[in-house]
Amino acid sequence: MTEDSRGSGPRVAGRRRRKSAKRRRAVVIAAWSAAGVVLLGGAGLGYFYVKFNGNLKTVDIDQALGTDRPQNVDNGSMDILVLGSDSRGGANGEYGRDDGGSARSDTAMIVHLYDGHEKASVVSIPRDTMTARPECPTGKGKTDPGGTRKQFNEAYTIGGAACAVKTVEKMSGIRMDHYIEVDFTGFKKIIDTLGGVHVTTTKPIKDAYSHLDLPAGPNQLNGEQALGLVRTRHGVGDGGDLGRIQLQQAFIKALIKQVKGVGLFDNPKKLLDLADAGTKALTTDKALGDVKSLAGFAQGLQGIDAQDMQMITLPVTTDAVDPDRVTPLKKGSQLVWDALLADQPIPAEATEHSTGDKSTAGGVVQ
Repeated sequence: MTEDSRGSGPRVAGRRRRKSAKRRRAVVIAAWSAAGVVLLGGAGLGYFYVKFNGNLKTVDIDQALGTDRPQNVDNGSMDILVLGSDSRGGANGEYGRDDGGSARSDTAMIVHLYDGHEKASVVSIPRDTMTARPECPTGKGKTDPGGTRKQFNEAYTIGGAACAVKTVEKMSGIRMDHYIEVDFTGFKKIIDTLGGVHVTTTKPIKDAYSHLDLPAGPNQLNGEQALGLVRTRHGVGDGGDLGRIQLQQAFIKALIKQVKGVGLFDNPKKLLDLADAGTKALTTDKALGDVKSLAGFAQGLQGIDAQDMQMITLPVTTDAVDPDRVTPLKKGSQLVWDALLADQPIPAEATEHSTGDKSTAGGVVQ
């Protein structure tokens, strides 16, 4: 998957610099909703700087949560909560009944960047996970009391980004350094601007709910199809969220490969179009809410490739009360959180007894 750029001499060094420059901009797309972030470094002057800054939406997580957060561990690592919002309001209404803009976190991933930012672990949290939800502000001076048994993705519906972050921090004991969110419509535009993404399916996938109909074999997905793939759950496996997570993780790796071959930096217009689409799609925490900060964030990911990413689903088992829900496995989940807090790889034993990485959807997308 990677190219060997080792060697010596001016010609080899020149090739290495060119490969490194392309690689720097490509890899941030790995956490599928963060696709636009990496493209900002080349378009941060004058009109475009102002334009892209104006595209970005931000939330002030620090102000919303105050001091009720885990300690900020300064060991060189970084943790980012990446959400895909599931609102059916506005332009997203074609994906279901218009809910007036009410939203859920359809996709949730904790991206842990290890010290040196050359490797990463990605932990997907099933949306149907039953967990404790802390007290969260809901706006206009009101507060939701939370509870000991709440569905994970409802945190976003109840209190937006701040409640989602707070819930993850209470679950994990890990302070989130950053927050990145993308919506359905923005994701489609990013993929279309890239020129699509190539995936190979080992069997047909058909899901009327997500508008997806793919034959077995090689497929070049446009934005609509790519969105259908990362959202589908009825067309693969047992129709549950765990199968969808495996498709999302497979798509991430396919997307990284695609970006490496697009030649964005030989096409300034495509680069600018993609930066425009990406910044319009994103909502970030306040610290990432400008082009300069996003460019710096992208540079910090320059050494990470698909093979440097460990991707798992939070260790879960079928919920004892509701078989359509899951609950975290106490021992396995704690092994995950302890490893990330210590900036260590997640041990294999963490997922040994989990249903999360054993979905029958595994291997459908290559």
